[in-house]
Amino acid sequence: MDLLEDPRPTNAPEFTVSELAGALKKVVEGTFPLVRLRGEVGRVSRASSGHTYFDLKDDRAVISAVAWKGARLTARPEEGLEVVATGRLTTFPGQSRYQIVVEDLAHAGAGALLAQLEARRRRLADEGLFDPARKRPIPYLPDVIGVVTSPQGAVIRDILHRLRDRFPRHVLVWPVAVQGPACPGEVARAVQGFNALPPGGPIPRPDLIIVARGGGSVEDLWGFNDEAVVRAVAASLIPVISAVGHETDTTLVDFAADLRAPTPTAAAEMAVPVRLELLERAATLGARAGRALRGAVASRGQRLADLARALPRPADLTGGASQRLDFLAARLPAALRRLAGDKREGLAAQTLRPGVLTAALRGRRQRVEGRGAALAPALARGAARARERLDQVTRRLEAQGARLGERKAGKLDQLARSLRPLAERGVRACGIVLSKTAPRLDAAGANALASAKGALAPSAARLSPALPLGVIARLSDGLDALDRLAESLSYRATLARGFAVARAEGRPVTTAAEAARHALLDLEFADGAVALGRAAPRRAPRAGATDGQGSLL
Repeated sequence: MDLLEDPRPTNAPEFTVSELAGALKKVVEGTFPLVRLRGEVGRVSRASSGHTYFDLKDDRAVISAVAWKGARLTARPEEGLEVVATGRLTTFPGQSRYQIVVEDLAHAGAGALLAQLEARRRRLADEGLFDPARKRPIPYLPDVIGVVTSPQGAVIRDILHRLRDRFPRHVLVWPVAVQGPACPGEVARAVQGFNALPPGGPIPRPDLIIVARGGGSVEDLWGFNDEAVVRAVAASLIPVISAVGHETDTTLVDFAADLRAPTPTAAAEMAVPVRLELLERAATLGARAGRALRGAVASRGQRLADLARALPRPADLTGGASQRLDFLAARLPAALRRLAGDKREGLAAQTLRPGVLTAALRGRRQRVEGRGAALAPALARGAARARERLDQVTRRLEAQGARLGERKAGKLDQLARSLRPLAERGVRACGIVLSKTAPRLDAAGANALASAKGALAPSAARLSPALPLGVIARLSDGLDALDRLAESLSYRATLARGFAVARAEGRPVTTAAEAARHALLDLEFADGAVALGRAAPRRAPRAGATDGQGSLL
């Protein structure tokens, strides 16, 4: 028996793997064109292409599910969520498995939704999104109010009507879908868009945001439980009032908002105060302030009147002083007359007789004459000391000239000759001063005695014996300074540079006309003088003629 021979011959056709996979795909899709599966969402993964892959399972089986990109699902697949998936069965030959292509996904029941809602609430609360400390206060009177709601519903009309009745404000409406798959994204973008408006821009930035929607079932309000909406409301820098559903409805936005309103109409009432009530309150406060001011003025006026009654009359305050003034004014003329009489008697009693004055003047004159007599010897002594100082200077110069030797003898002799006239002039000047000072002092003393009788004592005190000595010392110093100045300004230094001085009859000649009138001229050079006779006048040279040398005169 051949081992390779099939003992059970058959006439079944042969299929390729692809043919079998395609046949199975047609059978499955044709048998189950539309199914609804109830189960729990298992592993969920979202590809970069936008498709969502997840598992549907129960306690005994698992089926793969896929939701293509763009599918409008009522509920978003989340692990652990019990849902009802509507779609069609198909196979995936690449992995030899069957799966359901989900076209709609809904929650399996209210209990599952509430369980998911509670789990999400706890998770967001643990992150601190519902912390009361982070909630912002609602402005008392906002200028601009932003409303996030559907523009076609009754909610926006109720809000506008209530704002118009209470306090009209500028309202900006951001239209959104308030239910369905597009609701969470549009609401979140609306809240973020209001916050992105710049202050002072072309579109005014709201001071308050109201997120509003009418009542409905849990499924209808589910978009306001979305995590993206909750995070957008919690991160808003503008205060948010949540007005979603009726008073018994609660969403996660209510926990994240800064203030929860039971209805959209109540949200409008919370947003603004009543204008009429404010006017009435302002009028009431103004009236109370007026009454309080009038009462305060009246009270202080009464207090002032009471204090005024306790004060004495002005006449009583000034009466005594006025009476004393009148009494003193009546005594003033008699007191002035007595004072003048006393002064007159004292003046008459003083000894102002001519003899007394003459004796006083005589004594003053004698003192002045004595000081004048003592002044002349003092001047003479000062002149003698000055002469001795000049002689000492001369002797020192002569001794120094002798030590310098023969090489400087001529220069020292010339210096001595120039000093001797200066010494003689100093002595003569001292004599002239002495001769002129005494008569002037006598005349000054006489004039002082004649014109300043009462001032002789201070003048005589200033004429002390030390004064002439100081005068002589100053004269001596002045003579020394004049000698030094004369030496520095002497014309002899000029003669040494090649100049000459012309004299006639002992006087300097400074012009040619004056020199022509004298027959004899003396020319003084640095080393001596030369006498010259009158020179014959010279003709003026002809034009263009020259003798080759210049004229000396």
